[in-house]
Amino acid sequence: MSAPETDPRPGPAPEGGAAPGLRLAVLPLPLRLGLAAVVLVLLGGLVASAAHLHAHHAPRDQRPGFSLDDLVGAYHGIRTRAPLEAALERRHPEELAANDRDALLAWLRGGRIAESYDAEALGARAPAEVLARACLECHARNATRGEGIGRTVPLEYWDDVRAVAFGREVLPTDAPLVLASAHTHALGMGSLTAVTILLALGTRWPRRGLGWLILAAGVGLVLDLATWLPAREAAWLVPVLAASGAAWAMCTGSLLLLVLLDLLLPVRRA
Repeated sequence: MSAPETDPRPGPAPEGGAAPGLRLAVLPLPLRLGLAAVVLVLLGGLVASAAHLHAHHAPRDQRPGFSLDDLVGAYHGIRTRAPLEAALERRHPEELAANDRDALLAWLRGGRIAESYDAEALGARAPAEVLARACLECHARNATRGEGIGRTVPLEYWDDVRAVAFGREVLPTDAPLVLASAHTHALGMGSLTAVTILLALGTRWPRRGLGWLILAAGVGLVLDLATWLPAREAAWLVPVLAASGAAWAMCTGSLLLLVLLDLLLPVRRA
């Protein structure tokens, strides 16, 4: 009698480990070390990408540091009035004379804000003079009135006033550039995610935990790229974009770290 034929196809993957025939931890040492070096390069790429994002977008909102406004400026654009103009329009301070208020508003809405700040030709109507007699009682650094507002919003010097005398107009990145960037990011980030998932499925770690990381990375990547262009019309999508991109980066980085550990840790043998 001939021996019964066996099914050459692999059986179902065990719940807690890698699929049969895809075990990174049992590869020969040179292969594991080579793969570990490649994974380190991928992790370094994620770190470099985050550093580039910070350096590229940090100046976008015309304010120091990196904040959500930088991303809003890049993907949606920002247009705001000068804080000092907004305060004057809402009648702050209430005791400011009407002619002084009108003079300050005309100055802020003109095209020579810096040049006219302390122009001698304006005399007592110069913005510096008006601010000194109407605002410094509260907006001086050592002022005893105003509940300390002078320490956070001082108006003593031009450098202080300049910070609140200009509005912001930040235009979003041109749509063709967003499309060009999206097609390269989709291919690059998509390929990286796919390779990372395949490597993670060959590790010893429980499938349930890997599954949640893979789900978050995939959904995060889709939402991130899918909101780039719609965010030009809907500013509320920018936080979605930021959170999705962060979720993708953290989950993909976590998967790569798990792969690296699997390659370097010794294997328990029965």
